[in-house]
Amino acid sequence: MLNNESPLEMKRRPFVKKMIGGGLLMSPMMGTQDLARVFAQENLSCQQYTWFTFFRREKKEWVENLDHSFASLRRAGFQMFEPTFENVADVNAIRDLVAKHEISVKSFYVNSVLHDPADVSESMDLVVSIGEAARKLGAEIIVTNPSPIQWGGPENKSDKQLIHQAQSLEKLGKELKSIGLTLAYHNHDAEMREGAREFHHMLSTDPDYVSLCLDAHWIYRGSGNSSVALFDIINLYRDRIVELHLRQSKRGTWTETFGVGDIDYSRLAEDLSKHQMKPLVVMEQAVEEGTPHRLHSIEALSASRVNATYTFQNLLH
Repeated sequence: MLNNESPLEMKRRPFVKKMIGGGLLMSPMMGTQDLARVFAQENLSCQQYTWFTFFRREKKEWVENLDHSFASLRRAGFQMFEPTFENVADVNAIRDLVAKHEISVKSFYVNSVLHDPADVSESMDLVVSIGEAARKLGAEIIVTNPSPIQWGGPENKSDKQLIHQAQSLEKLGKELKSIGLTLAYHNHDAEMREGAREFHHMLSTDPDYVSLCLDAHWIYRGSGNSSVALFDIINLYRDRIVELHLRQSKRGTWTETFGVGDIDYSRLAEDLSKHQMKPLVVMEQAVEEGTPHRLHSIEALSASRVNATYTFQNLLH
């Protein structure tokens, strides 16, 4: 056994050796790109925000050289990618590149403004137009986080605004379903304030039109770092989960790689497997102030991918 191996690493090593065919002895830093190639066939996607934060730490931008960016994604072993689109031009900008690098786009993320009647119609039209363009890439799931009154601000929406937002979300989901897309509601921490009234009211909508992208760590953090709250929500809304966003932390701070930490992801994986659910699994490990900086972005995300593949192996086949 290597010094300072985590419990996850101790269990992961036999799994990796089995996948490779036996005989590979790893050190914690050895062979991440080789391992990435081994697991490249697995059905695990990666969110654009992950690369945005890791690249920014290295004084780079995801959009400054998209060809290089997608090459980095493939070097980390990912064949699936969840882009963030702000307009149809963003969709068109990656069309040739995802084909060149043999990357599939099963899901994508958009923002929307659904609480203010003055903005809803324009926002919904934009989201639908992006959805129509993304369908040509093969997308099936559209993830949206209805915008707060102010990003990072303390303001909470009124009951009237929440009622209007839920009605608009359901209407949007119905329109998107008509063009072959599943709408998945997503939240950050703000929606968990005041008894999670915003989060819960968005899921009072018709499940035929509004599904759930479970972002476990934002629910955990928004509930005061509570695993109790996270797993209560999973019990309440399990049947609506069509996608997972994965991020880990230790003592509340995002870790550099996905693995053992504050959230018991093995329990989450076992719960979904027990109920025969196989949502799309999307890696969204990211960095923030206090996150260790020991690895290059490709090394870190390769390691995260291997650990996530082990943890969620029953959902990825």
